[in-house]
Amino acid sequence: MTSNLTWHEAAISKEERTTRNGYEGKIIWFTGLSASGKSTIANAFSRRLFELKKDVYVLDGDNIRQGLNKDLGFGDEARKENIRRIGEVAKLLIDSGQYALTAFISPFREDRQIVRDLVNEGEFIEVFVKCSIEACEARDPKGLYKKARNNEIPHFTGISSPYEEPTEPEVVLDSENFTVEQCVERLLKELNIKTH
Repeated sequence: MTSNLTWHEAAISKEERTTRNGYEGKIIWFTGLSASGKSTIANAFSRRLFELKKDVYVLDGDNIRQGLNKDLGFGDEARKENIRRIGEVAKLLIDSGQYALTAFISPFREDRQIVRDLVNEGEFIEVFVKCSIEACEARDPKGLYKKARNNEIPHFTGISSPYEEPTEPEVVLDSENFTVEQCVERLLKELNIKTH
């Protein structure tokens, strides 16, 4: 019963961590279709942040579903719970003073808004990794689109399940027409992260 629980205040506040680090932790939420480049860009961006001496961690959709969320399927309700759990983990990471980079299709606007509402204004940065379904399907590094077209994967986003593009993302990365390196540089610029 949650009525028997009491919130325990931490000995070190988020503000103290921010002061010591010289920057605020943030959730950088990469959303887009499968094969749009979310994980690739998030990991390249994490490498740059790490080299700039920032604490950073990538929460990747496939990785999380092999551990924390391995009990969830891919229906709409399971997808919602997947994103809710990730939001809570990401919130813990930014409380610890880190950049939490999340690479999840996260197809529903409402679910992304729920995560945004978990944290303070300015702590959630929605990054839409924009790539046409044709380009994603042509890449198809895991062969998922082919399986979805053959009805081997139910509830596949963009084919048999909807994807709701962000209406007002903080950043749009056109991964169809720009390289990973160009997308990383754009992110650094958009987030005003000094590189020297």
